[in-house]
Amino acid sequence: MHSFKEELDSLKQDGLFRQLRLIESSQGSHVSINNQTLLNLCSNDYLGLCNDSRLKIAAIEAIKKYGFGSGASRLVCGNMLLHEMLEEVIAEFKETESALVFNSGYCANLGMIAALSTKDDIIFSDRFNHASILDGAILSRAKLRRYPHKDMFSLESLLKQASLFKRRLIVTDTVFSMDGDLAPLYEILNLADKYDCFVFLDEAHATGVLGSLGKGALEYFNIKSERFIQMGTLSKALGGFGAYVCGSKTLIDYFINKARAFIYTTALPPSVCASAITAFGIIKNDDSLRNKLRHNLQFFRDGLRERGFKVLDDPTPIIPLLVNDIKKTMDFSRLLFEAGIFLQAIRPPTVPKGTSRLRITVSAAHKEEDLEFALDKIKMIGKQLGVI
Repeated sequence: MHSFKEELDSLKQDGLFRQLRLIESSQGSHVSINNQTLLNLCSNDYLGLCNDSRLKIAAIEAIKKYGFGSGASRLVCGNMLLHEMLEEVIAEFKETESALVFNSGYCANLGMIAALSTKDDIIFSDRFNHASILDGAILSRAKLRRYPHKDMFSLESLLKQASLFKRRLIVTDTVFSMDGDLAPLYEILNLADKYDCFVFLDEAHATGVLGSLGKGALEYFNIKSERFIQMGTLSKALGGFGAYVCGSKTLIDYFINKARAFIYTTALPPSVCASAITAFGIIKNDDSLRNKLRHNLQFFRDGLRERGFKVLDDPTPIIPLLVNDIKKTMDFSRLLFEAGIFLQAIRPPTVPKGTSRLRITVSAAHKEEDLEFALDKIKMIGKQLGVI
């Protein structure tokens, strides 16, 4: 009989065993672990809204009025006023005709990609796309072709061979979650027009961050097209939980009828929707958090370069610090923890072999003195380990 323990022992031997860290405080620029306060540099709470009092008040008021649970799936009796209010807010924010809320980013990608494609279709996916995209493509039973990261020559070569498929779907993150770089959306749209494809965009790490109004990558690149199907999450810059898809009314009606991850799950609690509505209002009406985030990002990237690290200059809150060796990456993370910084090591299979890293995320909630402290500790430990 297969031994789970043997498999776990193998993971431990290879430095790939994962364990949960217990956060004993609210999320924020600092967190408490084992009664120790640490600077948090690995959260997706990009605008610092996870513990914002306005979101908490909105959730509490919604619980008082609508209770906590939603009772059922939305097609049974779980479709409540705040779900539809949130969808109206999302559609207006993303400048689309309609929107639909899902229970998580993973569920959204799984449900939508599987609903969009069948065994008669073909999906083209960037190799660095999120795991949920890959899982959705596999679930769909469509032919799956993965092209090298942002390699448009390879993508076109694959598209040339796909003329006989019923539906062609290009799927990409707009901000890649482990590298923080941007998808080449102009080039992807040109290929989609040329070869008649839909383009599914995962805006999880772009919503609330990119663009002058925080509307995401399409605003940042100033691109509009009816070929785009946009998905995003409510759990990163928006500080809450859940996800959405937005597009035409016809598309949203299609997902209501075809997306199993929407049909067969209990709806989000109304309080979660209320906090998301409030978060969208903050992003729409106040650019101060976004401006602070951008300032912090530039400060931190410049500081890393001054201390001898090579980093890219993408306009996202994700800064990968490549260490490559698994053991050295784990040691780096451990020593930072001991120095008062919570920064998790990212290893295979989350990233390709030989590219283990520290995935640094900067927030609008960080103060310059926090970042200066982190920069000095990262330099000191980096030198100690021979990373710089």
